[in-house]
Amino acid sequence: QPDVDSSRIGVLGICGWGGIAIQTAINDPRIKATVASTMYDMTRVAANGYFDTDNSAEKRNAARASLAAQRTEDYRNGSYKRAGGVVDPLPTDAPQFVKDYHAYYKTPRGYHPRSGNSTDGWNVTSVLPLMNFRFFEYAGELENAVMILHGEKAHSRYFGEDTFKLLCGDNKELLIVDGASHCDLYDNLDKIPMDRIAQFFSKWMPAE
Repeated sequence: QPDVDSSRIGVLGICGWGGIAIQTAINDPRIKATVASTMYDMTRVAANGYFDTDNSAEKRNAARASLAAQRTEDYRNGSYKRAGGVVDPLPTDAPQFVKDYHAYYKTPRGYHPRSGNSTDGWNVTSVLPLMNFRFFEYAGELENAVMILHGEKAHSRYFGEDTFKLLCGDNKELLIVDGASHCDLYDNLDKIPMDRIAQFFSKWMPAE
């Protein structure tokens, strides 16, 4: 059997990339320690909607039909229709997490001209492959260390807590950050537990 024990690789993913980081670690045992901060399960939200409110075959099939029609339209047009980034201007009745996204992606705090959330979003059809499989099917087989961080007030907290329940072993840790929202763990240095993250990597990836 190939020797992967000598590797010293750690990964840290934020938001959608947090879920992807765990999925990658499941597939690659060279990754000795993974931190998923304010994570999304992109396959779950693509297939089920936020808070699983669209979790039915009827709604998924309707979405598939609409997206399939969009693929045909994109082919005819020779370009991809974009889904739109964070809504702007911000409606007064927007949910708090949408307001938080706007305050990050649509202001100098987090705006970038190549960010889909800051500009015109992903292709409308980009969600199709995410709807067709689920992350974490083999999460219980992940032997190496994982820390999941989530804000106490994060709308996405259920992604992290439910994913943590799938993990096995005493090298897994769920840390809920008091008073933090989803976007606080992007860049709020008063909320991000840098010391705990450093301790985690030091413990599971000790210096040689």
